[in-house]
Amino acid sequence: MADWTVVQVTDPAELVAASHLFDAPVRADGAADTLARPGHVVLLARGPDGHDVGFVSGVEMRHPDKEPEMFLYELGVEEGARRRGVASALLAALRDHALAHGCRGMWTGTEADNVAALATYRAAGAQIDRDSVFVVWDDLATS
Repeated sequence: MADWTVVQVTDPAELVAASHLFDAPVRADGAADTLARPGHVVLLARGPDGHDVGFVSGVEMRHPDKEPEMFLYELGVEEGARRRGVASALLAALRDHALAHGCRGMWTGTEADNVAALATYRAAGAQIDRDSVFVVWDDLATS
């Protein structure tokens, strides 16, 4: 049995406390805004000591001619907890959340050379579409 559980974040302070899992420190205002937005979800993998070892974030999406789907925004597991099923449990929990909210599919993007992420997603039942291309506008104010 795992020595951690997956919990849905409802308090912005939880995200601030889990800053070590993210690319940059989580600010309280950013955490509050994320959690207040409809369809946004953040799940944490938490050890029995209260230490967070991983997270996944997602956004429910809908287009008029498609069924609702979950966009897996980001997944992260701290180095010491990798290869112990944390990412798989987070993905399963996000899938369950998506299904409970009427989503029929789930998708994400990652770098073509991110072998660990691709293996994790494959193990969770995803198909890898190597023909897709992501188009990015990093700063809309200057575009």
